[in-house]
Amino acid sequence: MEPKIIFEDEWILVLDKPAGWVVNDAETVKDTPTVQAWIAKNFDFETTKERRHRAGIVHRLDKETSGILLIAKTTSVFEKLQAQFKNREVKKMYMALVHGKVDPREGEIKATVGRLPWRRDRFGVLPGGREAETVYKVDSYYTAPATLNSLPTTHYSQLTTHHTLLTLYPKTGRTHQIRIHLKYIGHPIVSDEFYAGRKTARKDRKWCPRLFLHASEISFNHPKTGEELSFRSEIPKDLKEALNNLKVSI
Repeated sequence: MEPKIIFEDEWILVLDKPAGWVVNDAETVKDTPTVQAWIAKNFDFETTKERRHRAGIVHRLDKETSGILLIAKTTSVFEKLQAQFKNREVKKMYMALVHGKVDPREGEIKATVGRLPWRRDRFGVLPGGREAETVYKVDSYYTAPATLNSLPTTHYSQLTTHHTLLTLYPKTGRTHQIRIHLKYIGHPIVSDEFYAGRKTARKDRKWCPRLFLHASEISFNHPKTGEELSFRSEIPKDLKEALNNLKVSI
């Protein structure tokens, strides 16, 4: 799959990024498709010609995270959109399936995050880290994969039997923020190899092939017209199929 164009005009491009695509080019991702290279290959606008503007990519999504990505076609639009992100004027919404039954059904997570000194490729809640805030709402509760119902009861002791589908509204945009915050409250995202743990993630990936995190909606002011715009991306097929392996609970 390649990125899908949701919206395009003279100044901006809104993409639906598939899982498995890295957003920015880097020496460490030579064998992985990147959105930056795809834009440079398929478009010819002002920001594709200057490497410091990353082909106009204003923000990032993790490799396994699918969903909406905002692109600026000109340098002035790039700077205006970056300012909206910095000033927290951009509203983002994500969907995530997590381990356990999240209670209460609505809440706010405030915990400073930063890069772990002992593991530089990981992030976590750290004293003195950067301020981070995530609001959540419970969408649905689920029980263990229906495909496991025929197994002896003893097998269930090794599995998380409850899951929760959450709608998330990050108020800040720190690296891995949602993933870290959900682990922090004891509800890591399904199939998250970094923050749910390898053993748990391996079990998850038998019925959910990748990180269950999707950037489903974004709202911002058009950098030229000032009009408030909102775009939505439906949960992709692979995540829908993972949900179909679960039973809705009360």
